[in-house]
Amino acid sequence: MATPMPVPPMPAGPLGAPPLTRLRSPAGLGLATAVLLGVAVAADLFACVADLGEMNVAQDLMGGAAGADVVHRADRADTLYGSAGIAQGVTLVATMVVYLCWLWRVRVNAEAFQPYGHQLKRGWVIGGWFCPIVNLWFPRRVVLDSWTASFPPGARVRRAPVNAWWTLWILGLLLGRPAATRFGDADTPAQLAFAARLMLVSDGLDAAAGILAVVVVLQLSRMQRHRLLAAPAFG
Repeated sequence: MATPMPVPPMPAGPLGAPPLTRLRSPAGLGLATAVLLGVAVAADLFACVADLGEMNVAQDLMGGAAGADVVHRADRADTLYGSAGIAQGVTLVATMVVYLCWLWRVRVNAEAFQPYGHQLKRGWVIGGWFCPIVNLWFPRRVVLDSWTASFPPGARVRRAPVNAWWTLWILGLLLGRPAATRFGDADTPAQLAFAARLMLVSDGLDAAAGILAVVVVLQLSRMQRHRLLAAPAFG
């Protein structure tokens, strides 16, 4: 339910956050984010197909294959690989914009549910993704604190979905950068085959992380929506 819910003014917590004046359901933004994450997963799977194409051509060249057919397949594999990279870039940007809007909303709601349960200031909801070094763990902290605060009072908090999502995301990120560098610097079929294998693993990890991100977004949105509907103003 997207109708704003007035709540009594709350004192700023230890983080110095301004008083909260209303809560809003994240359901609509959560659904849009989940859909875009699904598109991003499809782009990652497309990239996996492109990686396999590059790897197969490289292995054929390592085996001594030659001729017009191999050249044609190599050109087609390069075209597919480039298209997959563009698709991943476009979907990443579009998804990140909507995802950050959703994350901001659930964080604001979570501060109302549990004003003193957040280790980072609200500005890190956005900045944590773009600040070097700390972007390896600050976003997880923001999501985890919002996740914990959104569970029904007294319920056992299960953090496994958040931790699994972030672990796969970081592994894919850390592997993808050297894989891309190796791919760009490859001068022999053996080097190209190795780089393509690394990219395949990285893109596969990204796809798996995207699927888990959908689970986290939908479940967190659902928990907050249920708490909002249970509030007196929604009765």
